[in-house]
Amino acid sequence: MNLIEAIRNNDLEKVKEILIKEPAIVDGESFFEAARVGDIDVVKYFVEYSRISLNERDERQRSVLHYSALSNRADTFEYLVNKCGMSPFEGDKDLVTPWEMAVNAKSDKIINWLENRYNSKLEDYYHNPIRRGMYPDPSICRVGDDYYMVNSSFIFFPCIPISHSKDLINWEIIGYAITNPKWAHLDELEGGRGYWAPDISYYEEKFYITATYRLNDVPPTYRRQIVVSSDKPEGPYCEPSFIDEDGIDPSIFNDDDGRRYMLLNRGARILELDKTATRQISDASLLYYGDMKRAPEGPHLLKKDGYYYLILAEGGTGIGHRVTVARSKTLFGDYEESPYNPIMIQRDPNAAIQRCGHGDLVDTPDGRWYMVYLCGRQLEDKWSILGRETAIDPVDWTKDGWPIVNRGNGPSAMQLKPFRDYKKVSDDDLSKLSFAGLPMNMMTPRPFEDGGVEVIKDGNICYKLRGSRAPLSNVDSRNILLQRQTDFSFSYEALMSFEKMENGQNAGIIGYYDENTWISFGVIKKEDGYYLFTQEHIGDDDNIFYSTDKLWENDSEAVKDGITLKMDTDKLCRKFSYKLFDTNSFVEFNSFDNVYYLCDEGIKRGKRFTGALTGMYAYSGKEAEPLFADFKAVEYRPC
Repeated sequence: MNLIEAIRNNDLEKVKEILIKEPAIVDGESFFEAARVGDIDVVKYFVEYSRISLNERDERQRSVLHYSALSNRADTFEYLVNKCGMSPFEGDKDLVTPWEMAVNAKSDKIINWLENRYNSKLEDYYHNPIRRGMYPDPSICRVGDDYYMVNSSFIFFPCIPISHSKDLINWEIIGYAITNPKWAHLDELEGGRGYWAPDISYYEEKFYITATYRLNDVPPTYRRQIVVSSDKPEGPYCEPSFIDEDGIDPSIFNDDDGRRYMLLNRGARILELDKTATRQISDASLLYYGDMKRAPEGPHLLKKDGYYYLILAEGGTGIGHRVTVARSKTLFGDYEESPYNPIMIQRDPNAAIQRCGHGDLVDTPDGRWYMVYLCGRQLEDKWSILGRETAIDPVDWTKDGWPIVNRGNGPSAMQLKPFRDYKKVSDDDLSKLSFAGLPMNMMTPRPFEDGGVEVIKDGNICYKLRGSRAPLSNVDSRNILLQRQTDFSFSYEALMSFEKMENGQNAGIIGYYDENTWISFGVIKKEDGYYLFTQEHIGDDDNIFYSTDKLWENDSEAVKDGITLKMDTDKLCRKFSYKLFDTNSFVEFNSFDNVYYLCDEGIKRGKRFTGALTGMYAYSGKEAEPLFADFKAVEYRPC
């Protein structure tokens, strides 16, 4: 009898005999099997007498407690939690926790123990990230019992989404800081530039949003700061005012004496603004350079209990990103660093949530504190397909007056909801349009042309796109209608129709990162008819695959009936299929095994800080007659 067989037979004496003779054969597999079987005496022997480490994780980053959750042995599960310090809230590579595994396995005894132990049910908890997909660089403020958050939008229009929540967990976009295309100033900018790291604040009955306007690398000006304001959080906001102080990641701090300031990197530099926050009235000076001293940015100031607390992001926005804090009794310092720094960092290189930083603090009406921060989840430990997302964790204040996030444990996978009685909201209500005229969750790379995108609400929603005169690989390309990819696995489809095309014109659906990396699937017109095709664009390279058979003849009336195009995504794999108007089932056309290029790390070209998106496009060409493509029954479904 070998070790695994002895475990499955609950034969403790045989387990002891084997491990006494060959102590080195103990491994994660046998330990996990002991937990799955659930005999408490066997598990105790492993923990207390064998050479096994409680840090053992399987290839999916599951711990021994994950396996114990399958056993329905509450005594063993309790022992691992109470005596061994294992956490039922620790997520695996997919952020699945032991508590959730117990629920999925219908391990009723363990579920009852957990509910009694923590005086809560699974539905009382939330998962990080709370904003999935491209929601980087969060800034948050509270007005009464309403919370408002902004995130970077880069070259996408409308600019700088504004989200609202009542419970800090469920958010929906309610507006944008810039919705007038004449005020966006994005037309010439390369992907990854545009509006960086916004900040939202509230002052004398008005909301203020500031952000860095990042230009192309053409001297002498690379960065400017913008400020907009509105008496309504959703807007519309006024035309941006520009402040020509170099730096990134501005935030506005309003001191108790009514004076107003802007903070910028490197480290934290401060300059005074006038009452309207639209004009700089002092030179910038350094408050504090940072704790780590590498890429100190994202400064926010908070005044509490007689101290000015300076929150910084450090270490760069990739792996090793962090949040640090310093404080001073006076605004201009000197600032002392916290002995608890960094207050947020991911120390486990194998954990699902990585690159945690760029934090901002907010309190609740009843005096609790939380920090929102950016994070990233990677496929194969290297591809951040979804971009940088937003997470949140509770903050405690030490007796000596320092903030500690999630008790110093880094980012959480699952955490108790701040408020339990609010229902989930969504950005997916397509009937709500922004002041730019698009559904709240949709955007275009740079402003779309006048009449280039129309949303027609007549029963079913129809999106009418006018073909861009410039190709998708050009910064002059327009009218690409996109939404965030919020899941590693999803299905996206749309019924596309058009009147006619000229040679070379094409339209369809797309997986998009920027003008340098995208993958499209659609219909293209050739001289002898209409064909299906896919195009994979990576840097300067194109991989184009055409159907061998014509979809329609030149004079076919069937083009007006349309075609349903579908994109099925399973992590890095994409499968494209189609369905004609008079058929009931999809036909697979082409598939790609590795779309690694739809992320920050995909290629090295320009600024890559965004995330994968999916949507619709049309291309007419510069000299041809306009092409108009209609898209109906558009649906994004997580898998």
